[in-house]
Amino acid sequence: MTQALMSFEEGVARLLSAVEPVRDVELIDTLEARGRVLADALYSPISIPRQDTAAMDGYAVRCAELQRVGVRLPVSQRIPAGTIGLPLAEGTVARIFTGAPLPEGADAVVMQERVEVEGDRVVFRHVPHPGESVRRAGSEIALGAEILSAGAVLTPQALALAASVGFDTLPVRRRVRVAIFSTGDELVMPGTPLGPGQIYNANRYQLRALLEGMGCLVDDHGVVPDRLEATRLALHRAADAADVVITSGGVSVGEEDHVVAAVRAQGRLDLWKLAIKPGKPLAYGRVGAAHFVGLPGNPVSAFVTFVLFVRPFLRRLQGAKEAASRTWRVPAGFARTRPDPRREFLRVRLDARGWAVPYPDQGSSALASLVWADGLVDLPPGTPVQTGDLVRYWPLAELLN
Repeated sequence: MTQALMSFEEGVARLLSAVEPVRDVELIDTLEARGRVLADALYSPISIPRQDTAAMDGYAVRCAELQRVGVRLPVSQRIPAGTIGLPLAEGTVARIFTGAPLPEGADAVVMQERVEVEGDRVVFRHVPHPGESVRRAGSEIALGAEILSAGAVLTPQALALAASVGFDTLPVRRRVRVAIFSTGDELVMPGTPLGPGQIYNANRYQLRALLEGMGCLVDDHGVVPDRLEATRLALHRAADAADVVITSGGVSVGEEDHVVAAVRAQGRLDLWKLAIKPGKPLAYGRVGAAHFVGLPGNPVSAFVTFVLFVRPFLRRLQGAKEAASRTWRVPAGFARTRPDPRREFLRVRLDARGWAVPYPDQGSSALASLVWADGLVDLPPGTPVQTGDLVRYWPLAELLN
């Protein structure tokens, strides 16, 4: 049975090959663009700095007039940031502040800690060189330079960069529309008393937060009963106006697991069952024009499959540049003498030594492990691990970026 399961790499490749970015582009206010995906590259309409500016508080000087320590020169003007000084008169210096443009004729700034002030004159205890403590025009951003490439996810720092060269609006891909629902007669919403055999629907909260954190528009269809016709109807309604339908639960092989059968009846199923742990019953297909992704019902399995498979899939659909999550090798703070035949992802936390220590309960319903962990350790199938062996570590900060 294990040999029939699809590998992790093949599953990722299959999902990514099945999707093309949304085409619609919107022009939106830069202040509202956090988390959106840039549709076109941005080129700077100005240089930064626009002219030579002081990098320090100090004195704008002509280096040719300061060839030895102890030269005393008068201060002819004061230039705060945001003002333009007069041309620097020969034999004088200008008091200047960080960010202020250098006056014509000056070629360096001597920081204030290297002078002594004597009334309206300054004694220099330092011999400057041309360009010292000066930010040259265009040294940070040249006129016409590409500052952000198409497909960039607009982080706060990216928005600051765009704003710094004057962009008040940005062209972005439209938001991806994702319809979600959970399956399970046992599921009830928090705030409702639990009946016999019932559990609270944690996946609904987890999945909405993950999707909204990626900038998706979420259409929440709630909980669908464990019946085939109800599941088929829910899929039809969800797919009607969505780019992607994501479900949680009902993708296993139990008698009450109807999602796979409903997808096959309403569309097609292209991927089902992966050789990973947790998360084996991940499903992918199409329902009408919409993509379909079926996540396992156990909350940890749903989370792991989302960050490893669904997140890169959605980023590609959003038009984002592909950027593989960074991983590194860390020492194992555990031993695994009886490895699983599937590829396993352990919830771990790096200890003070930088060693990966696993959460004691690796069960697929142990939600507390996701709050406790700061990463996942990626164990190849059938590979034993001894304490101190180097293992592949996926930081959750990378998987959620």
